[in-house]
Amino acid sequence: MGSRSRIRQVITHISLCLLFLCIPFLMGPDAERWDELPRSPFLARHLQSYVLLIGVFYLNYYLLIPRLYFPRRYFLYGFTLLLALLIVTFLPHLAFPPDMPPPPQHEGPPRREPFISMELSQNFFSFLVVVFSSLMLRINTRWKKAEDEKLQAEVSLLRAQINPHFLFNTLNGIYALAIEKSDLTPDAIVKLSGIMRYVLNEGNKDFVALDREIAYISDYIDLQKIRLGDTTQLLYSVEGDTAGRKIAPLILITFIENAFKHGVSTEEPSDIRIHIFCDAKKLRMEVRNRMVSRRKTPEDSSGLGLGNTAGRLQHLYPGKHRLLIEEKDAYFTVSLHMEL
Repeated sequence: MGSRSRIRQVITHISLCLLFLCIPFLMGPDAERWDELPRSPFLARHLQSYVLLIGVFYLNYYLLIPRLYFPRRYFLYGFTLLLALLIVTFLPHLAFPPDMPPPPQHEGPPRREPFISMELSQNFFSFLVVVFSSLMLRINTRWKKAEDEKLQAEVSLLRAQINPHFLFNTLNGIYALAIEKSDLTPDAIVKLSGIMRYVLNEGNKDFVALDREIAYISDYIDLQKIRLGDTTQLLYSVEGDTAGRKIAPLILITFIENAFKHGVSTEEPSDIRIHIFCDAKKLRMEVRNRMVSRRKTPEDSSGLGLGNTAGRLQHLYPGKHRLLIEEKDAYFTVSLHMEL
C-alpha cells in the first residue's frame, strides 16, 4: 500500500470514529438539553461505551482475528470476546452509575432495572455489530490480498514460462540467420536482448508507458517473423497516439502469443492479423488468426492462457474493458476494448 493510500485510510478511520462518537449526542435522552450535556451521566456512559467499542473494533481487526480466528483458536477467541463484552457492558455503569431522580412519595423505591436493562441491551447489540463488521472487513481484506498475491504469482509465472519457449524458437531463427551471414542477425540479437530486459525489468510493475509496451510487442512480432515461412501471411498495424498513456505490463502479449502458437503452420496457409488502435482514453486491439491443424506440444500448456489473462483484466480494469473471444469460420478472433 502506498503512502497516499495509507494517509487516506488513516483519515477515513479518524473521520468514522469521530462520527461514531457523535451518536450519543444525537440519540441520547438528554440530547435536547445541550447546556447540560457535559453533566449528563447518560452521555458520559455512552461516550465511554462508544470509545470502548472503537477499541474492540481495532483489537478484533488487528489482533484477535489474525492471531486467534484465522488460526482456528476459536475457544480462546470466543473467551476474549466475552471478556471484552463484559468490559464494554458494565464498566461504563460502574464508572458513571445512573443518577435517577427520587420517586414521588406515593410510589415505592426507584426502579432502575428497566432503564439499565435497555442500556445493557443497546451495548450488547452495538458490541455484536462492531465484532461482526470488523470480522467481515478483515475477511474481505484477506480475500483481496489473496487475489493480489495470486495475480502477482500469475504474472511471475508468465515471466518465467513464456520466455524459455520464445527464446528457444528465436535463438533457432537467429542461428539460421547467422549461418546465412544475414545482415539481419545483429538487429535480431538487439531486439531479443531488449525484449528480455523489458520483461525482467518492467514486467513486475503495476503500470508502464503504453509506447514501451507497444515497442515490446513490435519487437516480439519482428522476431516471430524470422521463423515464418511463405505459407504465413502476417499483417500488423498500430494507429493513434500512444505517448503519455499507461497500461498494465504484458496484458496484451498473451493474445498475440496465442495467435502465433495456434495460427502458424508450414504445411497449410496461415493468416495472422493484429491491429492496435489508441486514442486519448481508450485502446482497441483485434487479433485474428486462422486455426490450423497442428499437434499439441508442451508449449501449449505454458503461460497464463487466455482465461487467466481475462481474469487479470477483470482485476486490473473492472468495468473498464470489454473482451470478446470468438471462433467462427475457421478463424479465432480476440477483440479487446479497454479504458486507459
